[in-house]
Amino acid sequence: MLRNSDRIVTSAGFPAESPAVAPSLLSITVIATSAQGTLAALRKAGELAKGLGSQITLISAQVVPYALPLSRPAVPLEFQSMQFRKLAASCPVDVNVRLILCRDEMEMLKRVLMPRSIVVIGGRKGWLPNRAGRLARKLQNCHEVIFAETDR
Repeated sequence: MLRNSDRIVTSAGFPAESPAVAPSLLSITVIATSAQGTLAALRKAGELAKGLGSQITLISAQVVPYALPLSRPAVPLEFQSMQFRKLAASCPVDVNVRLILCRDEMEMLKRVLMPRSIVVIGGRKGWLPNRAGRLARKLQNCHEVIFAETDR
């Protein structure tokens, strides 16, 4: 279920106006990886948030190459927005979607995530390191990371 209209941020990761969030709400952040990984993470976050009145925020870092202006990503934002709306609609609780244009995903996440945030990342676990696993390991130092495994 999509909570608000998509939030598109074109600066260093902060929206022009932050949503008013009551401090008593538990906030769970889902970091978009692959379509299957993001869906698994949204389902896991939905299980955690059910009945707690939690807020789930789906963050998708849209990395823009230095050859392009930051305001003009290689993939149109309308397309990305439509894809994440479909994923968020499958979640049993409200989801706030944020598409964030940036140059470096880790630097953006350092700026956007509050210390000790609850972060859910979905992906495959396997012998070889993959993007989702590397991202989860990097974030474990400063945040509570939950890894949601995908079937394949």
